[in-house]
Amino acid sequence: MHEPAIHMSERIPLAAVLGLGVTQIIGYGTLYYSFSILAPAMGAQFAWSSEWVFGALSAALLVGGLTAPWLGVLFDRIGAGRVMAIGSLAAAAALAACAFAPNRAAYVAALIAIEVSANLVQYGAAFALLVQIRPQAASRSITYLTLIAGFASTIFWPITTALHAHLSWQNVYLLFAVLNLAICLPIHAWLSGRGTTTRVAAAGAAAPVQGSLPPRHRRLGFAIMVTGFSLMSLSGSAVLVHLVPLLSGLGLVATAALVGTLFGPSQVGSRLINMIFGKNLPALHLAVIAALLIPSGVLVLLFSAPSVPGAMVFAVIFGMGNGLLSIVTGTLPLTLFGSEGYGKLQGRMMAARLILSALAPFVLAFAMENLGIATSLGITAALGGLSVIALSSIALLR
Repeated sequence: MHEPAIHMSERIPLAAVLGLGVTQIIGYGTLYYSFSILAPAMGAQFAWSSEWVFGALSAALLVGGLTAPWLGVLFDRIGAGRVMAIGSLAAAAALAACAFAPNRAAYVAALIAIEVSANLVQYGAAFALLVQIRPQAASRSITYLTLIAGFASTIFWPITTALHAHLSWQNVYLLFAVLNLAICLPIHAWLSGRGTTTRVAAAGAAAPVQGSLPPRHRRLGFAIMVTGFSLMSLSGSAVLVHLVPLLSGLGLVATAALVGTLFGPSQVGSRLINMIFGKNLPALHLAVIAALLIPSGVLVLLFSAPSVPGAMVFAVIFGMGNGLLSIVTGTLPLTLFGSEGYGKLQGRMMAARLILSALAPFVLAFAMENLGIATSLGITAALGGLSVIALSSIALLR
């Protein structure tokens, strides 16, 4: 008996996934993870406190969020690959502009340009490109991509630290601009040709993915899904930005490095487990699991402090939840709404998540100052819990 042949449209485009894996590591490493390491030197350069520097980043994230819906339309209109190629050029120019910024105003303008260009080259764009290249295999392609890109922080935190030991932050940014030009731009340019030609060639051969939500429930379903993801992003980013002061306030000041070390591998580990054992797990079930893990991790930290093993369990659970969140923000919209207009959906979703992620650090800082750390963590966990209810309720619409 012959095994059934896998249709071409269902095969993972491995070269595209590997190429995007490289560009995602560089994109997140140079445009996102490097900032926290270089921020103190940036603050010293412009005579700003770290609060002001991170405030400037939040403002830049906010502007980036506001531009995301327009970028999402662009993914569909001209192809996500072309947008990513333009994004690599824009990222290199923005990093260089930041390095040469003569004053605070120019620095903030360059930071905004960095965050807008990040939306052109990071997950939202990459997921849209994988859907355009091969819609039937896109869910598995996204899972593989997030597994590779999960190493961005593990690679770029030590690289940035090592470079900064010998170079000024400006020269580190100039080097990062070269990486975006010399490595990411050629890969994105190659994928842009492939993405558009594949879409044309496959128009008749590979059927688009049909969404599982009935058309009459799609508007409500999208609003509920975005609410769930936004609440998860709010909880996740608030805790991550304030991790050191949170741990210090709970009597765990010495464990910050240990928690940080466990977080990255836990993210990758959850994606690997999902890739091996969760092949047949529906995207909605995976989204609910991710939504459960994030507040569960926060509650473990709240009720176990100042226990070091408790902090380690928190790092693993919280890291796994964040790792799965990256996958489901790509796969759940595809499952519920299909591949047609996927780029536009990603843009609208990115906007809501980025705006809340930008506001989260301020909200939690205010709560910690006025309500105390324990109450603030309780509220954070409750908001995460609401995301479980939101995402679970989508099943009723189906």
